[in-house]
Amino acid sequence: MFLLKYLALLLLTAQIRKAQACDEFTDLAFGHAIIGTTMKTRLLLYTRENVTCGTLMSHTDISNHPQFNLSKPTTFVIHGYRPTGSPPMWLQRIIELLLIRKDVNVIIVDWNHGATSLNYFRVVENTHKEAENLTAFVKKMQECGASMSSIHMIGVSLGAHISGFVGANLNGSIGRITALDPAGPEFNGTPPEMRLDPSDALFVDVLHTDIDSLGYREPIGHVDFYANGGTDQPGCPKTIFSGGAYFKCDHQRSVLLYLDSVSYTCESKAYPCSTYKDFLDGNCTSCDRFGDLGCPVFGYNVTDWKDVLLELGQTKVFFSTNTVSPFCMTNFRVDMMIWNKDVRWGYITVKLHGDGKESVAKINHAATKFRRYTETTLLAQFDKDIQEVKTISLTFSSGNVFTPRYKLRLLRIRLTNLDRKDRPLCRYDILLENKEVTFRPIPCEESNF
Repeated sequence: MFLLKYLALLLLTAQIRKAQACDEFTDLAFGHAIIGTTMKTRLLLYTRENVTCGTLMSHTDISNHPQFNLSKPTTFVIHGYRPTGSPPMWLQRIIELLLIRKDVNVIIVDWNHGATSLNYFRVVENTHKEAENLTAFVKKMQECGASMSSIHMIGVSLGAHISGFVGANLNGSIGRITALDPAGPEFNGTPPEMRLDPSDALFVDVLHTDIDSLGYREPIGHVDFYANGGTDQPGCPKTIFSGGAYFKCDHQRSVLLYLDSVSYTCESKAYPCSTYKDFLDGNCTSCDRFGDLGCPVFGYNVTDWKDVLLELGQTKVFFSTNTVSPFCMTNFRVDMMIWNKDVRWGYITVKLHGDGKESVAKINHAATKFRRYTETTLLAQFDKDIQEVKTISLTFSSGNVFTPRYKLRLLRIRLTNLDRKDRPLCRYDILLENKEVTFRPIPCEESNF
């Protein structure tokens, strides 16, 4: 169904494109970043009738655009710093996905003339000018009957703060701001009026992917998602020898994660926790505070949790991802009890088999301590979702080739799917040595869960 809708939209917009000229996002050369540009804003409208053909909006006469239906919700997409002047590679993709999801007006805010410069500080100054321009346009919309609560702004990096400035100018009346890795440099440590903050919209959801470099560090919305702890996204280069990707990959990952959430690819559940380490240690697997809804999912659908999140106040949540799309992982709580006399330290790898697939979780962020007759809780994050688990494989390793190869005698292991309400899987009396052990799980007895 999703593919059919997508093809139908493309066919319709291709027919319209033949009949009219299309306005494109500004494409500047690197030379513009050196010599500088004059601040200019272009608003490009896309609808289900013109998915790939933008229409340049008038800033003063909205009535000139019959395709702009103010009875529909409007989503603004605001890019960030463009040091080379090139258009963002993800623009057309986000337009298509948003329009498949919902019949809205999508407006791409093209402020490339203000965002292209080698002087980052000048571009930061331009964010306030851009916000004033965009605020005037939204006020025109309001005068023509648009509902402020139906406006959604998606801001990337500096675009997140522009969204915040617009929201503040409108007294926090716009419906939603989604901030994708809000820019950190020149904004970290500043007061709320100098950056995005929760009062800028009725609901502010934020994703952090590069808090140790280009992104904003602290919570800044009603709910703040920290993907992989907010740093070092999997699959991104680890050394400077990888070139430009080393500097921008973590930051740009925020957009790719959001696209996954819009496209129905999969859902990433996120867990409230004080630190990412506590999350990885399995100390934050409870979602009781969210009631029957369970823990919130990152991205497009987080508004399903809006009322609860607004009641809770600022909420900080964590999730982990795969290296490529589909980025979402499947989360299990693993409870283990050993009957070795001596304490054991080591790492566990769990594999799930079923549906003709194998899914792997390596619990290796830190050595785990196992003590006799004491239940140890771990968080296992699997790269794939397996609906019906047939067999499970376990490997125990001390992680040190110079120490003896210890045996781990499991009295019991219990695996609980945190993303679905499946009955937990158990197994009793297993001997783990320095090799993989495979077994068939059984449904846990009622007293064990």
